[in-house]
Amino acid sequence: MNDPIGDMLTRIRNGQMRGKSTVSSPASKLRGWVLDVLADEGYIRGYEKTTGSDGHPALEISLKYYEGTPVIREVKRVSKPGRRVYMAVNDIPTVRQGLGVSIVSTSKGVMSDANARANNVGGEVLCTVF
Repeated sequence: MNDPIGDMLTRIRNGQMRGKSTVSSPASKLRGWVLDVLADEGYIRGYEKTTGSDGHPALEISLKYYEGTPVIREVKRVSKPGRRVYMAVNDIPTVRQGLGVSIVSTSKGVMSDANARANNVGGEVLCTVF
């Protein structure tokens, strides 16, 4: 697998299109940190570490809906393996005039765009969520 974060975001997107309550994704530290930001921002209910059917560690992600529609309307991968996107703190984009969130991998950890601005750090923009 070339893009684990993109794979996890696609699993979330596909699960919400099908109306699933949970989706499973292989576990890694970076995926867990991205899911922490999504949970803190209120886009997912949460996640827990489990063991997959093949015996490898997995993440069971609980999706969130509001009146039957998915809370996540749009999720886009910004920095890809073929083209990494790094931005200074002043260049980090706002998503939909501040209604969405950019997830940024910084030297101080993975955080939302608002936390990156508050901590005055830039980094790799992993994805945007609205």
